[in-house]
Amino acid sequence: MIKFHNVSKIYSGDVVALRNINLDINSGEFVSIVGQSGTGKSTLLRLLILEELPTMGQILFNNRDIITFTRREIPLHRRKIGVVFQDFKLLNKRTVFENVSFALEVAGRGSRDIRQNVGQILDIVGLTDKSNKYPTQLSGGEQQRVAIARALVHHPEILAADEPTGNLDMINTWEIIELLLRINKLGTTVLLATHNKDTVDRINRRVIALDKGMVIRDQKEGKYMI
Repeated sequence: MIKFHNVSKIYSGDVVALRNINLDINSGEFVSIVGQSGTGKSTLLRLLILEELPTMGQILFNNRDIITFTRREIPLHRRKIGVVFQDFKLLNKRTVFENVSFALEVAGRGSRDIRQNVGQILDIVGLTDKSNKYPTQLSGGEQQRVAIARALVHHPEILAADEPTGNLDMINTWEIIELLLRINKLGTTVLLATHNKDTVDRINRRVIALDKGMVIRDQKEGKYMI
């Protein structure tokens, strides 16, 4: 499904973010990408959604090098990859329903289709009863659920979560992780970038460890070890 082949990312000033990355990620996997801040976790995800371009190497998605995508193909590619961030990036003047439906409106979907899709997604993340609330009326965990719902609204093949629990306490952290595990069980590939050791150890799925931009460990059922 995803293949990083000899991928490096070097910024100006010879700052190496990633060095010679070789990874294969299969459909339906739940993968934790771990490492301290600055080890390249976020860069890896940005490359996948074409927010950054690799300095060298290939990134294959469903057997196609994503670097070859045309401008018209890039938005379609990004709809196949839902992204969740540490900061929720919600629109405070829009309700929960409106935050989730916004991406569908931009894509030109009809109102009936939007109501049906958003309703289904809010049910999955457990926010049906909060659909008319505004982000400022929600807890941090609920706001992250809205962000996850927004990432899922196009029914992506992959959900990429970049430190999604970084601003949450332990109770809300595990609720979000359980939601990601449930989403994965429904068939979505999940890539979780985190430096939370306890969370990774409890998940006990595949763990890819990065250090200084390089893969130093890749375990099928692993713990957080650097």
